[in-house]
Amino acid sequence: MSLSLSGGVYRRILTHLPHEVSFAVAYGSGVFQQRGRTADAASPPNTMLDFVLAVDNPLTWHTANLKSNPKHYSALRWLGPRQVVHLQDKYGAHVYYNTLVPCEGRTIKYGVISTKNLIDDLIHWKTMYISGRLHKPVKVLKQSSDSRLEAALLSNLKSAINCAFLMLPESFNEEELYLAITRLSYAGDFRMTVGEDRSKVENIVKPNVEHFRRLYARLLHENPHVVFKQTQGKLELDKSMESQFLQLMSLPRTLQQQVTLLVDPPGRNRDVEEVLLQVAQNPDCGSLVLQGIVQIVKSSSLSQSIKGIATAGLLKSIKYSATKLGKMLKGFSNKTK
Repeated sequence: MSLSLSGGVYRRILTHLPHEVSFAVAYGSGVFQQRGRTADAASPPNTMLDFVLAVDNPLTWHTANLKSNPKHYSALRWLGPRQVVHLQDKYGAHVYYNTLVPCEGRTIKYGVISTKNLIDDLIHWKTMYISGRLHKPVKVLKQSSDSRLEAALLSNLKSAINCAFLMLPESFNEEELYLAITRLSYAGDFRMTVGEDRSKVENIVKPNVEHFRRLYARLLHENPHVVFKQTQGKLELDKSMESQFLQLMSLPRTLQQQVTLLVDPPGRNRDVEEVLLQVAQNPDCGSLVLQGIVQIVKSSSLSQSIKGIATAGLLKSIKYSATKLGKMLKGFSNKTK
C-alpha cells in the first residue's frame, strides 16, 4: 500500500514519546498542503501537527508516557494510567487525544488507540474515526510487520472505493472520486456545521490529487467494477444491479447493518443479504449508503468531541475550539468574496 513515509521533524517528535508503537502516522493540514495554506514541517508555522499512534498495550504505554510527559495530559493524569486507558477504550471512538502540546518548536496533537481497536475500526467501520482519517493521504512514520494490521489498512481503502462508487454516476473523473472518498468521514460530523471550514473537503483534495493517486491507483486498476483510464483521469463504472449488490456485500459490517436498519426496521429480521439485494435495485441506493455513514459518523464524532473536553482540559478545549471556529469563519469569508 503506497502510503508515504516521512522523516525529519515528525520522527524527532516521536522520540519524545514511548517507543512501543505498532503504527504511527502524521496527518492533516500541518503535513499536507491544503488550498489556501502551505505545509512545511521544516519551518515552524502556526499550524498544529496531528498524529495518531496505535499501541499494543495501552496501559504500559500510558504508564510510561505519564511518567515522561505528565504535562501532556489534563488533570485526568491524577487518576492514573488505568483510568486513562478506561476512558480511551470505553468511550467515544476508542482514542485518547493529548492536544496543544509543545514539542520540537511545534505544537502537536496526538491520539492513542489500541492496535486491536484500530484493526477493528479499519475492517468494520465501527466509528469511522481513525479509519476515515486513513482514507486520505497520511505520512506513515512507523508500521510494525503485523500482517493483520497490513490487511486491515488495505481493506479500509478498498471499502472507501466501493462505498464511493455506490454514490457516484456511471462516468466521473479522478478528482470527483477522491472528493467522494474524502467526504465519507465528514458525513454526519457535527463539526462540519460548527467548527470546520465549509470548503474543507475541496481544500484537502485539490492540492493533493497526486498523493491520492499514489494511495488508490493500484486498487482502482484491480477493482472489477470500474475501468480506470489513468492517462485521461477518467473512470467508467458498472452501475448494474449485480455490480452494486457485490459492492454492498463488500462494505464493512457496521455500514451494512446501518443500511439494513434503514430499509428493514427492527422486527422483520430479514437476512442482510436479502435486504442488500433490495437496496441494490433501489434508485436511491447511494443515498441509503450515505445515510448509513451519517449514522456512524454522527455518533462517534459527537461522543469523541465530548470526551475531548475531558482529555484536553477546559482551557485547551476553549482555545482549540476557537481556532477551529476561526478557520470556519475564514473559509466562509473566502467563499463570499
